[in-house]
This record gives sequence, structure tokens and C-alpha cells, in this order.
Amino acid sequence: MRNDLDRELALAWLRTAAAAVERQHEELTALDAAIGDGDHGSNLRRGFAAVVAAVDALDADATPGTVLGKAGSTLISKVGGASGPLYGSALRVAGAALPAPTADLTALAEALRAGLGAVQKLGGAAVGDKTMIDAFEPAVAALERAAFDGFTLREASALAAEAAEAGARATIPLQARKGRASYLGPRSVGHQDPGATSTALLFRALAEAVTA
Repeated sequence: MRNDLDRELALAWLRTAAAAVERQHEELTALDAAIGDGDHGSNLRRGFAAVVAAVDALDADATPGTVLGKAGSTLISKVGGASGPLYGSALRVAGAALPAPTADLTALAEALRAGLGAVQKLGGAAVGDKTMIDAFEPAVAALERAAFDGFTLREASALAAEAAEAGARATIPLQARKGRASYLGPRSVGHQDPGATSTALLFRALAEAVTA
């Protein structure tokens, strides 16, 4: 059973995420069409296809941090709109916090907390603003709690995915206070945030990669 993040698991995570985006890009686009530009799914689909090509070309001695960092820089360069810089910054900063060949659960949680901080610094959003932070923050908190309690990576990643999915659903009744959806005011209420939805998809991809 995998209990550390190594190069192969980092690659599996990104490939699983790319496959999930490919399956669900139309759903993400539909969510974004309701309260945004309508390009979230197509942008992520293009971005993660480029990510897989980029990380698969890395040397065999690449660390998990190198893998995540390459994914982040690829998203920044390949994806338009807000999602490229936001997801790209999260992965690049998280990758920079993982210099070793393997990372235990505590190190992974700390790295993703740093990635979350990069997103918040860039976008200025907090939980309750109806953004990707509503899924990202509870997922990281779940990882941190699981690490403190001595859970395995498999258990922790499942808890993080569940927390992210609950956070995404919790955006439905919220009025957006950040991002393009905030321009709609009360009309943003009743729609699930696309960024929170894709964030939950990425944490679910981690859980699936760990158990594969």
C-alpha cells in the first residue's frame, strides 16, 4: 500500500486528474456557463492534456515536487482565464515544498497548504466567497487532521476528497463575492461553483491514484 508520495504516484495523480477532466469537461463548462465565462472545462481539458505530455517527458529521477512543479508551470503557460494561474500557482508552490524523492502525509499536507496559500494570495478569496477555496481549504484541513491522527495516505486522501466534494456542494446557496461570478450578485445563488467542482475532482483523483 502506498503511504508516501513519490514520482510514480505524483504522475498517476496527474494522469488520473487529466482523465477525470476529460470525462467531466462538459459538466464543468456548463457550470461555468451559468455564472462565468463558460470556458472552465475546455480550458482545463486543454491544460491537463498538456500537463500529462509535459510530466511524462521528465527524467526518471524527477522528484514528486519536480512533477508537480512542471504541471504547475505548464498550466500557467497553457491555460487561459483564471484557472491556469490559480491551479498552476498551487501546484508550482506545492512542488517547491517537496524537494525529497518521497513525501509522507505530513509533508504532502504542508505542501498543499502552501499551494492553497498561493491561490489565496493571488485571488484574495476565502472560504464562503464561492470559489475553488471552498473545496481546497477543507480538503487540506482534512489531510492535516489525518496526518496528525496517524492515518494512512489512502485514508487521508479519501477524507480530503470527501471534504472537497462537500465544500463544492456547499457553494450552491452562496452568493459569489470573488471572481467573475461576483458580478452577478444574487443571481449567482443556486449554482455550484465550477472552480470548487474542479478542485474536488483533483482531490478525488488523488484518492483514486493512491488506491490504484
